[in-house]
Amino acid sequence: MIENVLHPVVNRQTKVMVVGSMPGKQSLEKQQYYGNPRNHFWRIIGELFEEPVPNQYDERLAWLLEHQIGLWDSIATCEREGSLDANIHNEIPNDFHLFFETYPQIEAIVFNGGKAFDVFKKKIGLETLENRAYYKMPSTSPIPGKNVKSFEEKVQSWSTLTTYVG
Repeated sequence: MIENVLHPVVNRQTKVMVVGSMPGKQSLEKQQYYGNPRNHFWRIIGELFEEPVPNQYDERLAWLLEHQIGLWDSIATCEREGSLDANIHNEIPNDFHLFFETYPQIEAIVFNGGKAFDVFKKKIGLETLENRAYYKMPSTSPIPGKNVKSFEEKVQSWSTLTTYVG
């Protein structure tokens, strides 16, 4: 069983939550969201705000929070060989019911890839989102999937989140 030991990155100003599935092996080893340097997440956010992404992880998290963006994952624990979402089984979700009670100001959820969305929908339920907007985005993973998009196409898709944040 793999346990997701990364806590939510969120504060009272967060308006958008980026919800992934389960960090890959490299991210878990580094104890960092999107810790694989080949993952497109940080580059995409940098493009959206036309700003350089800080090099230090703690500075990256502070930078995200300044832009009213938080991070968490739909999965608390699972079984998985390697880092592929396709290999995830027996998922136990994070407690988003309590999370949204604690952070009611969150306006939108951006799912990073199909697995994050599918697990949330199946194990937590979209009704948990109440009146929040939600979007299923192309995965920022560097691993090619069945719906591979170019970096530029990913930036275009992900630009939706800028309508919620400053």
